[in-house]
Amino acid sequence: MAKRTQADRVLAYIQTFGSITTLEAFRDLGVTRLSARIYELRARNINIDSTSVTSKNRYGENCTYAKYFLRKEG
Repeated sequence: MAKRTQADRVLAYIQTFGSITTLEAFRDLGVTRLSARIYELRARNINIDSTSVTSKNRYGENCTYAKYFLRKEG
């Protein structure tokens, strides 16, 4: 049985929960370089899109981060 890669875990997470952010990847999967894993998945021709999300950090400042999801076909 082949070892499951971090990219495989990221893809499974997106399929299960609909999307993933850097915080979720770190907290739930232990993945610290989500953008690299997304790059690997895209290199495997998996259609992943992203959107920018803005929220407040603990200091009340705006911060923007990416939320990745599978592209809807059709």
